[in-house]
Amino acid sequence: MKTLLVTGGAGFIGSNLILKALADTPYRIVNLDKLTYSGNLESLREAENNPRYEFVRADVADSPAIRSIIDAVRPDGIMHLAAESHVDRSIDRADEFIETNVKGPFVMLEAARQYWKNLKAKEKAENFRFLHISTDEVFGDLADGGGKFDENTPYAPSSPYSASKAGSDHLVRAWHRTYGLPTLITNCSNNYGPRQFPEKLIPLTIINAIEGKKLPVYGQGAQIRDWLYVDDHADALLRVMDKGVPGETYTVGGNSEKRNIDVVMEICSRLDEKVPAESPYEELIEFVRDRPGHDARYAIDAGKIRRELGWTPKRTFADGIDKTIDWYLNNREWWENIRSGKYQGQRLGVNI
Repeated sequence: MKTLLVTGGAGFIGSNLILKALADTPYRIVNLDKLTYSGNLESLREAENNPRYEFVRADVADSPAIRSIIDAVRPDGIMHLAAESHVDRSIDRADEFIETNVKGPFVMLEAARQYWKNLKAKEKAENFRFLHISTDEVFGDLADGGGKFDENTPYAPSSPYSASKAGSDHLVRAWHRTYGLPTLITNCSNNYGPRQFPEKLIPLTIINAIEGKKLPVYGQGAQIRDWLYVDDHADALLRVMDKGVPGETYTVGGNSEKRNIDVVMEICSRLDEKVPAESPYEELIEFVRDRPGHDARYAIDAGKIRRELGWTPKRTFADGIDKTIDWYLNNREWWENIRSGKYQGQRLGVNI
């Protein structure tokens, strides 16, 4: 039985990835997470009694702990998702992002390299992979409204967050080229779906609307994002882990470009049907001061992963947003516990 070590598995993408891997593969999954403010083991309640699932609490920047865990787990692959990911917080506290998003991958790569070089030749060649999950924000933006990001797009990060992720991408490539470590990189577009921490645009809009609070939208909401349903992303990651070519990068997108204001309006419209209020939810929209250096447009060309690995997103935005809204309506306790401060480090804002 193959063993995958997933870092950041208590986060949004990580928890959905783990649940999908347990449901769709025979793999043993070890979840390594520090459980900072957005890490929530409640998201993995379904996995608790699964004999193929284990959890270990650790910091990816703690080198002795990471080396010890990797040696004990003896993974066939590492899927590195652990990261600080909120752009607004990176502007206020860039040091935390450098620690987790740059030092963390360095520690993981070095520990993986030490482990990998001691594997038998067959295990080295056939089994072990290090998959680094990154973001399209490393490419900057597409301000002219044309074109899409792909694997050959030059890096032009705009925020401390995207700069830290760009740095980690470069480290991964260097460890492949210099040491031969079989690494892979994915750069994805904006994810949405169940279990997303309420600081992000879509869950924040859903929850605030339900509670009758203002719906903050940066600027005039003209920023365009390519929306990727998280379950589709999880499927892509497992596909890359199984079939990807070491040393390669794959951009992953949802083929769903939308302006932020249109996303908010669509959520309001769906909620008007599902949980009608005295007034239309769109009346709660409040335009707020734009974020410094806010990228205008992201869009992904996912042609390479489609051609080479046979992956395409299955969910349309209309279907995905409907399922997302239903999840938050049906799992109120999950987000109420976060908003009440039951989980540590709560600090809510809007991020997209």
